[in-house]
Amino acid sequence: MHKHVDWDDPGADSVMQHFDRNPTSRSDPGPGDILSARHEDAIVRIKVEAYVDGTSIGEVVALISANNGRRMKSHGKLALGDTVRLPDASRALEPPRDTHEADDAAQD
Repeated sequence: MHKHVDWDDPGADSVMQHFDRNPTSRSDPGPGDILSARHEDAIVRIKVEAYVDGTSIGEVVALISANNGRRMKSHGKLALGDTVRLPDASRALEPPRDTHEADDAAQD
């Protein structure tokens, strides 16, 4: 059964707006693709199992704090492994990584 999620509005990070500006880069998601969305200010990654009528169905494979980039096992009522439905209109581009954060991780 799918868990109902009220996705955050992707705003300027909207994948669909990106496709409107770059129509040749558009393609429908397929099984195994990883999509991103926002939920309660967290970044959610979903591994697509199926795509039906503009909605991806898949498993939550990552929950990432938008504030500090830390991975979480759950966030609000959403948890890793949950099956969710993600409409195209809610898909979001990943935010750019902080270069200092990447440099710090490389030194560990």
